[in-house]
Amino acid sequence: MRISVAIDGPAGAGKSTIAKLVSKEFNLMYINTGAMYRAVSLMAKENNIEPSDIEKLKDLIDTLEMHFENDDLILNGINVQDKITMPEISSIVSNYASIPEVREKLVNLQRKMSEKYDVLMDGRDIGTVVLKNAPFKFFLTATAEERAKRRFNELISRGIEVNFDTLLSDIIKRDFIDSNREVDPLKMAEDAIEIDSSNLSIKEVTEFICNYIKNKLQ
Repeated sequence: MRISVAIDGPAGAGKSTIAKLVSKEFNLMYINTGAMYRAVSLMAKENNIEPSDIEKLKDLIDTLEMHFENDDLILNGINVQDKITMPEISSIVSNYASIPEVREKLVNLQRKMSEKYDVLMDGRDIGTVVLKNAPFKFFLTATAEERAKRRFNELISRGIEVNFDTLLSDIIKRDFIDSNREVDPLKMAEDAIEIDSSNLSIKEVTEFICNYIKNKLQ
């Protein structure tokens, strides 16, 4: 039986950090679906393709080969992990991720991965769309202020100068776009377990998820 785990939640909730730890615990392939949308946004930006140019975007996606190595996204043979996590990509990714044709192409790719491997995916619509039948679904959230603080500290630690208020504003704007888009909006699956990590450590959240999965598997 294939094991699939879905972790959804808003920007900056700690999904990718937690997902990496849980996937290692259970030897699952970790698929960061948000990174895939970021990769599309990066390539669209570099090729001057606006979100309104649907046909060019579809053609662009057909030229992209994506896979993960040690949790980093490899795009057409190049590690783009640092590039796709820069603030200029964070500020535009929701504009591309809200396009139905873009979502359809990437969701198909993600589902094919889940059919071949035991996977853990994190994103915005994993439990509601991509892995509707996943036996393990979690919805990880935190206050906008806490999420902005985490993103601020992460970028500062990488030597990137950022403004906290700008980050907070971007997160609130992304929450609105992600939750109100017409296709596959961000929402908690009815059978998901909600975890508010505002006052929890990474270790506490990881242990909770791992213990839950272990108990269910037994």
